Amino acid sequence: MTIQLDRPQPVTAGPKPPAAGAPKPGVLLRNAGTRLADITRQPVLVLAWIVVLIALGWAVAPGLFTSHSPYEGDPSLSFAPPSAGHPFGTDRLGRDLLARSIYGAGTTLTATLVAVLIAFGVGTIVGLAAGYFGRWVDTAFMRVIDVFLSIPSLLLAMVIVSVLGYSTHNIAIAVGISSIASFARVMRSEVIGVVTKDYVRAAYGLGVGRFWVVVRHVVPNALNSVLALAALEVGTSILAVASLGFLGYGAPPPEPEWGLLVAEGRDYLAVHPWISILPGIALALVVIATHRISTSLRKDQHR
Repeated sequence: MTIQLDRPQPVTAGPKPPAAGAPKPGVLLRNAGTRLADITRQPVLVLAWIVVLIALGWAVAPGLFTSHSPYEGDPSLSFAPPSAGHPFGTDRLGRDLLARSIYGAGTTLTATLVAVLIAFGVGTIVGLAAGYFGRWVDTAFMRVIDVFLSIPSLLLAMVIVSVLGYSTHNIAIAVGISSIASFARVMRSEVIGVVTKDYVRAAYGLGVGRFWVVVRHVVPNALNSVLALAALEVGTSILAVASLGFLGYGAPPPEPEWGLLVAEGRDYLAVHPWISILPGIALALVVIATHRISTSLRKDQHR
């Protein structure tokens, strides 16, 4: 009696199952498509993104949007009303106001970017130190922050510009310094909540040093709210920079700057209102659009 053993069947290579916890194929693509579909279902948000992208285009490549010079004008076209050739009209020197608004975007938005970076960088470091070390460090930093918060930010920026001197660069520094307190408070509260988490205590138990705990665990998990605040602060900083320019603290004429453009037409509002109103509308649209986008980002963060 013979016993026949089944021969082992050859193993053919097949598709490997996805590792546990790994995203399935196409998940990232579907998530991106879902996010895009959510945006397209909100026409106001789409319009806000279009406005912001146009403003960024003005700042990066103004020559693509107009053929007129922001500095040279035709005196014979002084106070020309809006038309096909000059959609925003002209000022008292015959300069095209749309061209000045387009070139002014670079000045205003650059100052805004510098201001937000200063406020974000310094405020994040101060809030991180206060929330992580606590005790006398927290007390010392927060008392200084309380002093900053007790002063209206625009008034504080005006004082700083008066000390540093009148220029757009100094406006950016002043607006950034006046916004540090808000970032520091938010970062401090987030850090205080993160340092008590179990994964931070577990990292200490595994022998991880303080520096790496801060870099790998505390900062990444505490930074989300600060980034959302930075997005919201962009619109506020644009308005602050333009306000200081309107008051004469920024770039001197004939430099194009949004706040200065509105200020140049205030003496002619009764007879030539477009000189101030149309650049002011462009400024308002950009500020409203940035606030709408930042609101959307904050809602997505809390989902």
